[in-house]
Amino acid sequence: MNFTDFISLCKLRAMEPQSDTSRTRRGALGAGSFAHFIHDGFTDCLFVLLPLWATGFGLSHAQVGFLKMCMSGSMSSMQVPAGFAAERFGERAVLVAGTLLVGSGFVLLAFADGFFTLAAALVLSGAGCAVQHPIASSIISNAYEGGRRRSALGIYNFAGDLGKVAMPFSVATIIGFYGWQAGASAYGAVGIASAVVILFVLARLGLGERTAPAVPADNQPTAAQPAGWGIRDPRGFGVLASISMIDSATRMGFITFMPFLLMSKGLDVAGIGFALALLFAGGAAGKLVCGLVAERLGILRTVVLTEVATSGLILAMIALPLTPAMIVLPLMGIALNGTSSVLYGTVGDFVESRRQARAYGLFYTFGTASGAVAPLGCGVLSDAFGLETALTVVAAVVALTLPLCVALRPALRAAEA
Repeated sequence: MNFTDFISLCKLRAMEPQSDTSRTRRGALGAGSFAHFIHDGFTDCLFVLLPLWATGFGLSHAQVGFLKMCMSGSMSSMQVPAGFAAERFGERAVLVAGTLLVGSGFVLLAFADGFFTLAAALVLSGAGCAVQHPIASSIISNAYEGGRRRSALGIYNFAGDLGKVAMPFSVATIIGFYGWQAGASAYGAVGIASAVVILFVLARLGLGERTAPAVPADNQPTAAQPAGWGIRDPRGFGVLASISMIDSATRMGFITFMPFLLMSKGLDVAGIGFALALLFAGGAAGKLVCGLVAERLGILRTVVLTEVATSGLILAMIALPLTPAMIVLPLMGIALNGTSSVLYGTVGDFVESRRQARAYGLFYTFGTASGAVAPLGCGVLSDAFGLETALTVVAAVVALTLPLCVALRPALRAAEA
């Protein structure tokens, strides 16, 4: 796919007469991308807030990692239940409820007065964020079944990275004028309003309703409802999920403590929002660039390229002084975030269409679980051996993806066949 094809898909042939199918696809992609924009803003605003909480409440790096784990761990534990809930109550109801929940959690953050109240509000917020990835991915994947699914999911992921760029920077600006409590509560209110918008769009188009037939009483699968998770190739799905777990762990470990690394080089707290905007702008470009590269070089070569670049650039960030490190941040974002778009677009190749929500929930659970644990482990290492040593270990862990890429090759060939 070239750049012209990408723009054409973004517009979804806006200048041509639209069929009902095309209109539904546009609605699914628009609502799912908007949800991704808002929800990724919530998860990544946390990177602005963590250094402020560490300073204001006197937290250690291990405590910072634990707070990140509270939100990520809650997301991880609730993603599979979100997939089951979508089958029972409909994807629309679950996505709207989750958006309301995360918005309410951020409003409650403004009233936190210490470590434990922060942790409780983050658990609530993480539970709300859990629904977005499996549900929105499923809505889009089903809408584009048999027609440019990978490209549509690439746009969906690109929208999430735009949220990572815009919302942390916006919240950091509000914090600069009014304090972190105002920033958290303001974005919480945005999340609550967004839930209403998502409900309106999906209801108008009739998307996300409960349509999956119930499993018979004897628990035997039907032709329309495949058995279990609906995974056609368990080995390929497992290897793909393992690569995602390592990718997520290194990404979350690095991003959580990147602000602390830059502050140790002389960056003030007000500059954290700008640094994250640079990183996530590179990440947004990475989702697009790596999707295009994967079309030309193939999935495996693209993953190897991005993971090797990730390891090298983390080491460069540790060694460089502040100004060169800030310049490197967009490249770091491309390498750090580019892999996930390629991986997410491949999940549907291994899964039956009627089990998309459940299988995506399982896949995202593996990734977010490893991403939840990584900041805590990185924080413990940092307290014991220093921040630079901890980040060096993160860079070394990336190399574990390389043998997994070799193991994934036969499954990809079979899926393509």
